[in-house]
Amino acid sequence: MRIARSVAALVLAAVAGAANAGVSSAWTLASDYDYRGIAQTAQDPAIQASLDYAHDSGWYIGAWGSNVDFGDLDVDYEIDLYSGFAGKTARGLGWDAGILFYTYHDDSNPDFVEVYAALGYSWFKGKLSYSNDFGGDTTEGNTPAWYFDGSASIPLPENFSVLAHVGYSFGDYWDDLQQAGTGRPYLDYSIGVGYALGRFNLALKWIDGSDFRQAEAAPRNVLSTEPRLVFTFATAFPWGQ
Repeated sequence: MRIARSVAALVLAAVAGAANAGVSSAWTLASDYDYRGIAQTAQDPAIQASLDYAHDSGWYIGAWGSNVDFGDLDVDYEIDLYSGFAGKTARGLGWDAGILFYTYHDDSNPDFVEVYAALGYSWFKGKLSYSNDFGGDTTEGNTPAWYFDGSASIPLPENFSVLAHVGYSFGDYWDDLQQAGTGRPYLDYSIGVGYALGRFNLALKWIDGSDFRQAEAAPRNVLSTEPRLVFTFATAFPWGQ
């Protein structure tokens, strides 16, 4: 994990040392860190932040971090490093493709890499993600996993918006969990409302990942997939832009 921490430090230093133009940071307070319908903080609050640099060519690089709680595993935080290219056609079709590195600070929860590609138009975006070794599971060789999802942010009057998301996790990793009786390929979704209050964005979403069907022996509040309400309060810097 020393290598992972060194890479994270180098990326953060490179981004922070870039020209002010193109540098941004986003901060979020959440009542729960939701990852594809699965709680990552035992349904406790999370503090999340990112530091990003975007070039005029469409290339971007950044880092994102959050506290986590995986029960008996000695893991307290997650840092994601990512880089890719994004752009928009003359007809308004947006695209994004890149690579994402999930890194933790304990060997009991190994790091892993994911690649992704996305297309978006107006208020809708579709995305496909793939990892050749999801969750860093190397006990019996690589275990690939896919995630396909669609998200919508539909603007409403008076700074409100409707927020919706649906995703499907599938591949060898989830098939192995199904054979072991601890999970399965599953569907997650969320529906909610957003509100822009000056420089702050508030959101309240109903999230459900219960299709995962965890084993009954698993602790109820650790990596929970049960339906729940999640509130987020976010802002992005610099405020002057």
